[in-house]
Amino acid sequence: MTPFHFTAGTLPLLVSIPHAGTQLTPEVDAGLSDAARGLPDTDWHISLLYDFVRDLGASVLIGHYSRFVIDLNRPPDNQPLYSTATTGLYPETLFDGTPTFAAGKTPDAATRQEYLETIWQPYHQQIQQELARLKAQHGYALLFDAHSIASVIPRLFDGQLPDVNVGTNDGASCSPAVTDAIKAVCSAQTRYSWVVNGRFKGGYITRAYGQPAQGVQAVQLELAQRNYMDETPPFTWQQARATQLQTLLKPLIQAFLQAGKPV
Repeated sequence: MTPFHFTAGTLPLLVSIPHAGTQLTPEVDAGLSDAARGLPDTDWHISLLYDFVRDLGASVLIGHYSRFVIDLNRPPDNQPLYSTATTGLYPETLFDGTPTFAAGKTPDAATRQEYLETIWQPYHQQIQQELARLKAQHGYALLFDAHSIASVIPRLFDGQLPDVNVGTNDGASCSPAVTDAIKAVCSAQTRYSWVVNGRFKGGYITRAYGQPAQGVQAVQLELAQRNYMDETPPFTWQQARATQLQTLLKPLIQAFLQAGKPV
């Protein structure tokens, strides 16, 4: 399987979806623990939830492989992004701390290096190429990194996660105007709880490519999955909840597009 699916759009916006993939390599498929077999840490249905951005004219990049093969939102040197509990470039544990692989079944270093070269690098090369194209065409580029996660994971955060978790690398990945516009959209509604730069400040993609001074603004959005799907297997899509959530996502994207324009 190819590492990703990419569709070029007409707007200065690239929507990246790195964690929706479920494809496994033979080595990972053979080695997963029973707890990991159902791919519980997948960003389930995110591609479907954000399908509306295609009609708007956004470019869309979707990773095909499971994060259990290699995590596209971690740095290639596997340095931790958070001082609190997290998972790495090659996740050894699930979000709840359970081992990802059965004893003695972890892919070896050479195999994982191949994943870096044939899965991780092509995805990031596509991001770089598309951002360059958008800058050449529009004079600037916007990157929206779309994620979701179960709303209760004690190992990663206390209590229940807010519904909408915006990450801007503590303001470094986008302009204050973009942050203010997103906050305004969130503040204008009361159905969903929200936070900016809370537990999730943005992963490697947001931090690496969000460079406002160079004409690239990046925002990560981590959604609590309870608002559009069932958080327990088989992780069923819930259309009514998803449709309601899109009434917030659509103005958030529009606000990003409007506020991200150069002054």
